[in-house]
Amino acid sequence: MSYREVVVEVDRNSAESLSDALLELGVLSVCIEDADSETPYEQALFDESGLISGQVVWMHSRVIAMLGSKQDPTILLVAAANKAEMPMLPAFTTRNVHEQDWLKLIQTHLKPIHIGQKIWVVPTWHDAPKQDAVVLKLDPGLAFGTGRHPTTRLCMEWIEQHVQAGNSLLDYGCGSGILSILACKCGASPVVGVDIDPQAIELTQRNSKHNHVEITYKFPHECPANKFDIVVANILSNPLKLMASILASKVKPGGRLALSGILTCQVDAVVAAYASYIHLSIWCEREGWVCLAGCRPKELISITDRGQID
Repeated sequence: MSYREVVVEVDRNSAESLSDALLELGVLSVCIEDADSETPYEQALFDESGLISGQVVWMHSRVIAMLGSKQDPTILLVAAANKAEMPMLPAFTTRNVHEQDWLKLIQTHLKPIHIGQKIWVVPTWHDAPKQDAVVLKLDPGLAFGTGRHPTTRLCMEWIEQHVQAGNSLLDYGCGSGILSILACKCGASPVVGVDIDPQAIELTQRNSKHNHVEITYKFPHECPANKFDIVVANILSNPLKLMASILASKVKPGGRLALSGILTCQVDAVVAAYASYIHLSIWCEREGWVCLAGCRPKELISITDRGQID
C-alpha cells in the first residue's frame, strides 16, 4: 500500500494557518519544514520562550501533508486555502510514499555514534564497537538528546574531560538522560536529573535501567536544596538566562557550571546574565553552537589563625 503527500511552499505568514486548515480537513499528518534547508539561506529556529510571536516558522516554508486514500489534492488545497484566507491557491506538487517497515528502516539507518575520546552512543539493537569504550545504550525517543546534535555532543565532550570520580552532578533539563548517564559512567556520584516533561522523566528512568546506573530524576519543584560539584544544562538561551540565579546557586563554591544550547550570536547575552554569579567563557564551538563553562568563585571566609584567607 502507498500513500500520497502534497507539498506546498508558502511564506511564513501562511504556513501555520494552512497547516491548521489541512488538519481540520482530515489529512493524516502535516509538518512544516524550512524550504531553504541545506542552502546558504537555511535558518535555525526554535520555539523558545521570549521569542516574538510569529518567528517560530521559516520565512520560506514547506508544508507537507499526507493524504487519506480518498482525498483529492486539488479539492483539498482549495478548501484549505479558503479556510486559511489565502488570496489564491498555492502551487503544489504530489509524491507517493510507499508503505514499509518503518522500525526496520530506522534501525538500519541509526548506527552507533562516536563522541569525544571513548564515548559511544549505541542503539540497543547494536553491539558496542570497542571493549574499552564508554558505552551508552540509548534508543531514539520523544525526549531531546541522542548525541546527534552539536549541543549534546559538546556537553558530552565537556563531561568526559571534566567529571572526576565522586563528583556530584546536576543535569538540569535532562531530556533523554544522556548527560546524566554519561556522568555516572565517568564516575560522578550522586547524579540528579531534572526536567519539566513527565515523558522525559519516564524515558530517562528507562534509559538509566538499560545502562545499569543509578540516577535520581526530579521535576524542578522537587530539585534537592543541596549544591553540586558540577551543574550542566543543555537547553536554550532564553531559559538559561531566566534561570541564571537558580542554576548558579546549585553550584558549590569552587564547582563548575557548563551550559549549552546556545548559538554563537547569543553568547554575550548569556554570559552577561551569569556575570554576577560565575564568569563564563566559550569552552568549545561547533556548527554555530557553543558550550559555555566556568567555575564558581570560592567564597571568602574569615582570616584563619595562619593569617591567610581560604
